Amino acid sequence: MRRRGGGWREFWGCPALDPDMPITPSFFPPVDYFSGSRLVVEASRDPVYSYNGANVTLPCRYRYEPDQGPKHKIRIKWSKVRDDYSKEQDVMVAVGKTYVAFGDFKGRAHIRQAGEESWHGASLVISDVRLKDDGKFRCTVIDGLEDESDVVELRLQGIVFPYQPPRGQYRLNFHEAERVCQDQGAILANFNQLFQAWSEGLDWCNAGWLADGTVQYPIRLPRKPCGGVHLAPGIRSYGPRHRHLHRFDAFCFSSALKGAFWAGEGLGCSEGAVCPSLLGSAWGCSWRSRWGCSGWCSPLTLCSPS
Repeated sequence: MRRRGGGWREFWGCPALDPDMPITPSFFPPVDYFSGSRLVVEASRDPVYSYNGANVTLPCRYRYEPDQGPKHKIRIKWSKVRDDYSKEQDVMVAVGKTYVAFGDFKGRAHIRQAGEESWHGASLVISDVRLKDDGKFRCTVIDGLEDESDVVELRLQGIVFPYQPPRGQYRLNFHEAERVCQDQGAILANFNQLFQAWSEGLDWCNAGWLADGTVQYPIRLPRKPCGGVHLAPGIRSYGPRHRHLHRFDAFCFSSALKGAFWAGEGLGCSEGAVCPSLLGSAWGCSWRSRWGCSGWCSPLTLCSPS
């Protein structure tokens, strides 16, 4: 508060603040940690890759700077986070050797607490990995009033394939798209999976639902029926659509498929056929792809393990 005679004075016990004084890092006092040392948490910087039905370990570890040795009341919490970090789903919580897993992770998850040198282990082990496990996981270590966390991403290797129902194009609302993918032993693909498929060659002119409720489609060769020739290659997006009222096709994702994948005849396209992108799997594929094609097409497209 300014005095009549100019200058600045304390207000409600707070020290005077000169508006002309620059605020630099040295202006702020050093952080005083409750335990007398800094808690550091590290998860894997690189994505962890796995398959449907496999077992996987998501690395996470923690330590104190300076080192204080092992503690007995550390709480470790794992949660699954949305890509936009807007919501988290509890996976499990552990205190010492006692832990509780939640939801779909019951009976499938535990924490590996083996450490190395000055680090203490907090890795999450997931058995019988499921398609919905794909995504980001947060590792949080809680020591009394202090907590630190880091995020690691689990990516499932598999394929993205477009699905159009036999009765014709653009017949599925969001919930029907979820069901038809499940009927194929798959789930709706997310944006990262579709983008990876596009980067590996997927070009598809029909728009389809993704897991977040948006409608998008991948184009590698711009052309008039697919948004115009003047737009750059990439993922074309209609944005979020009404999940009950709007109808499109679907982009499904599955992992560790067995047998053959094919596009049958008789669905109204004569320009050729497009083989779905094969993400990180040792599949060989023979196909003919031409720019005018959309939907499942003839002749037969056959993809089989190489």
